[in-house]
Amino acid sequence: MRCPYCRQDTDKVVDSRSSGEGATIRRRRECLACGRRFTTYEKIETLPLRVVKKDGRRVEFDRNKILAGLIRAGALIRDDRRPPARPLPRGEA
Repeated sequence: MRCPYCRQDTDKVVDSRSSGEGATIRRRRECLACGRRFTTYEKIETLPLRVVKKDGRRVEFDRNKILAGLIRAGALIRDDRRPPARPLPRGEA
């Protein structure tokens, strides 16, 4: 990390704390060249989830596709549990 005052890249971390519900890390640093202190914030970089298709393509994960598939699968299961439709026996007249 470069010192914003003297532009040297020699520093040490004096204090480190989580901030913003753990989404960022606040670090107090001290420049070893000029002795001044400064604060930096580090944010966790999130990468989008990717799905590898059978043909090798990579597409972004779509939660709605998963939900639609589960709903379709649930509809099939419900249909399988119904008793099979039987024709009513005809009485002899």
